[in-house]
Amino acid sequence: MDYGKWQYQEERKRRDASKKAHDVQIREVRLGLGTSEHDLEMKAKKIGEFLDAGDKVKIELVLRGRARYLDKKFINERLERILHFIPRDYKVAEGPKSGPKGIFVLIEKK
Repeated sequence: MDYGKWQYQEERKRRDASKKAHDVQIREVRLGLGTSEHDLEMKAKKIGEFLDAGDKVKIELVLRGRARYLDKKFINERLERILHFIPRDYKVAEGPKSGPKGIFVLIEKK
């Protein structure tokens, strides 16, 4: 066998393996302050499917208008409300942070 050909094939295998290792997507789920319980359950079910697929999930609580100036404790409480509905074990990759459209948290599979 040609040594150059073998070297090329090994390099291709290494590159393909590294691509698959970095193939984690960040899925995004947006919520409002007044999202109903049933809608939260449905979104939590979808988040569970994303976590099972190995993806990270960014849960964003969209704050519009005057809602941006509400009490921080109240806003964090609303964000925690969705986290209680998630049926899978998860860990928080990035804690509640302020974003351009509201507040978000990034979670991943444990």
